[in-house]
Amino acid sequence: MKNPDAPAETPRRRGRPRAFHDKTDQNIIQSLDRALMILEALAEENGIGLSALAAKLDQSPATLYRVLTTYQTRGMAELDAATQAWNIGPRAFLIGSAFLRRTSVVERARPVLRMLMEATGETANLGIERSDHVLFVAQVETHASIRAFFPPGTQSPLHASGIGKALLARFDDVRLDGYLKRSERERFTPATLTDETALRADLAETRARGYALDNEERNEGMRCIAAAVMGPHGEAVAGLSASGPVARLAPSDLARIGAMVRDAAISLSESLGAPVRADAKPSRA
Repeated sequence: MKNPDAPAETPRRRGRPRAFHDKTDQNIIQSLDRALMILEALAEENGIGLSALAAKLDQSPATLYRVLTTYQTRGMAELDAATQAWNIGPRAFLIGSAFLRRTSVVERARPVLRMLMEATGETANLGIERSDHVLFVAQVETHASIRAFFPPGTQSPLHASGIGKALLARFDDVRLDGYLKRSERERFTPATLTDETALRADLAETRARGYALDNEERNEGMRCIAAAVMGPHGEAVAGLSASGPVARLAPSDLARIGAMVRDAAISLSESLGAPVRADAKPSRA
């Protein structure tokens, strides 16, 4: 019989088992984890044969074949009968797209991205922060034959990305200190900012001018100009950028295009209900 004087139990949140605080391996389904690893590896390739995928993952071809065939029946993977290459399937795209429906920023950004691409002549991108990386979620490509290309789902470290640095510049001191302490900051080109002092100085410049520059810091020969998109509570929820080759984004063009990117980010911020300051309103010239 239950003791009426005993303290009431805290209601268990639905969707979690009683042992949800336990973070050990017993809560991970190993076979499912391996199957998802296979799906992630498949998504990284533009078609790959069974043997090559098995070698890449150091797994048995027979086991891989069973997993891929299972994915195929669910539309998560496709087999090209002519080349015998496996590709990611349309169902995987549909499931992944559910992530984008969680926020209105992607839909509201589409016309802004289009206008930014037409105004600058360069590829316009939208990215959000996920696990110390920029996750690109939308893009409008330029019509130029040489262009930047960051398809939705591509990730880039914060310190080596225009959008990443625009977001880092909006971090408060505690959050920025935490990021700088834990991040390894890989060097991709001679221009990559890996030194903490240099990166902090760059972020200060970003805050002062209202946009960030990726000056061949991720890919040699490419520049990116980015600005943060603010949400209704004054927090950075995403970043907009214009990216292109250094031949078209010359140093003399950066301030002009930077103002366009900053204005586009402010306009999108306003549409999301952000409290944009009067002195930060987009120019209408």
